[in-house]
Amino acid sequence: MKAMKTIYNVKALCVVTMFAVAGTIQAQDDNLKRELTLEREYDPSVQDANKVNTLPDVKQPEIQKKAISYSTQTVPTDPEAEISLLPSGKIMTDILYNKNRGYLNAGAGTNLNINGDFGYHFLNTDKDQLNLFFSHRSSSGKHEYLQGEKLKQKVHLNDNLGGLNYMHNSGKASMKLGARYGYSAFNYFGYNESIGLTSPATFGIDTKQVNQQIGFNAGVESHEGAPLGYLLEIDYTNFSHKYGLSEDIDGIKENTIGVKGGMNALFGGNQQIGVFGKLEFLNYSLPTLPSGYLPELEFENHAEITLSPYYKVEGDIWKIKLGANVMFITGNHDKVFASPNIAADVTIADKTVLYLNADGKIQSNSAYELSLRNRYVNPWFDVRPSRTWLDSKVGLKSGVAPGFWFDVFAGYKATDDDILFIQTVEDSYINYSISDYYNTKLLFAGAELKYNYQNVFEFSLKGVFNNWDVKETSSWEGGPAPKFEAYGRPKTEVTALIDVRPVEKLTVSAKYYLGTGRKTVQYKLSQWDPIDMKNINELNVTGLYNITSNVGVYGQLNNLLFQKYDLLHGYPAQGFNAMVGVNINF
Repeated sequence: MKAMKTIYNVKALCVVTMFAVAGTIQAQDDNLKRELTLEREYDPSVQDANKVNTLPDVKQPEIQKKAISYSTQTVPTDPEAEISLLPSGKIMTDILYNKNRGYLNAGAGTNLNINGDFGYHFLNTDKDQLNLFFSHRSSSGKHEYLQGEKLKQKVHLNDNLGGLNYMHNSGKASMKLGARYGYSAFNYFGYNESIGLTSPATFGIDTKQVNQQIGFNAGVESHEGAPLGYLLEIDYTNFSHKYGLSEDIDGIKENTIGVKGGMNALFGGNQQIGVFGKLEFLNYSLPTLPSGYLPELEFENHAEITLSPYYKVEGDIWKIKLGANVMFITGNHDKVFASPNIAADVTIADKTVLYLNADGKIQSNSAYELSLRNRYVNPWFDVRPSRTWLDSKVGLKSGVAPGFWFDVFAGYKATDDDILFIQTVEDSYINYSISDYYNTKLLFAGAELKYNYQNVFEFSLKGVFNNWDVKETSSWEGGPAPKFEAYGRPKTEVTALIDVRPVEKLTVSAKYYLGTGRKTVQYKLSQWDPIDMKNINELNVTGLYNITSNVGVYGQLNNLLFQKYDLLHGYPAQGFNAMVGVNINF
């Protein structure tokens, strides 16, 4: 049977690869542009943090919308819960072209928070770009648990990511090559309220797990506006855990081969037709287990395939994209499903746009992908893909007043086999978190506004309300199931940012985030008890002073409200902490 499954997967890979090569994507689609850019703020949840071809100018911190990232000991949760926070021990600078070839960022602070970024541009011309980069984030400080006896536990974290990228521009196309290596060492410091700090069946709290990734990518893409556009990209990622469920068992190794491709053609002056396809084939190498060892490993080789034909047309004040995504998942959990692939916007007044987006996707939930969302997840559990069959948003954007901009929006998202994280389950003695499957529906609404006065004062405010409907996809044991919630995800989010530049060389930024309504569940005394998690209520302040055009120093004060909250239940975030550092272009 295993041999037949392998043959089936190989055949599926070959067939889909033929589709991907036969159809390759539009160069004008914003979602499919491929730019080699530098992510100056390294975060394991940002998969493209290794791409660089521009140099950072030593200027004020640039605020970007990110997935949830609360502190240096980060547990990035789900991307749809967008929280724009400046995490502990992190600084970003504007990314601008300049005459220098290299950059260096170095910072250190309390809890032994250490930041480091280095990059050098060997080539930086319109025709050829060759860039080397390296980023480091580490921390080793004691955190106090919110549960039980107010104990403290040392938290270890050491993240590193480096690589090399090359891009060559010819007259009509761009060729790209890249390689990357990532190393992340950390301990499972979670507190299990049912059993305290003991963890006889799995990791000790001082065990240092190591996740490693090795990746290569290559691709070619036509330049934007070509009558016949094309794109073909191939990516390979090798990901591994050092340990399985204990130190005496090796971890799994995951190999992912990804192929993306598409073609598009312009006609009629304002119309475009095209097709986009992507394939991921996941292959696992599993360790040899001792006789009778439980649980057995169930990682399965499988493919995930998406084909997306579309049609685009543009008028004087409007644009429309009509398409569909047809998606396939092979293996024991094989699925075929579809979603819309629609986008439209129309200018209804001066600098005012009404917009609509509706899409869907496969979320792989591979071991590598889960490690980016939650490094403390069970490394022994094969998680099947999630299927989002609708992810929609409608809104109104306007910049009609000088220096003022706002966006009012609402949306709906439906996902089958969505992954939520809880820390304890029945009859398990664990200090890592568990992935469980749920069918989730999200109805959200919110607004965002920004105001800028002559580049001296900038203010932004964003609020989002999330209404979740959650159903569990498997039966619960050990007592009646609780009312299911979107465990760990905020119901209400508010983000505020103020930037003040009193003099040309000095910028002071204050950033506030409030996340309320987070819930979790825990098995205790033969029943499932719902738990209200503490709100995230955090204020961070950053100051940056440019000594020269190429040298700047910065200082950060994080969690100035001295709040205590959990990343996941039993995983406390850093308390108040501070950092100083320097940015240098050379």
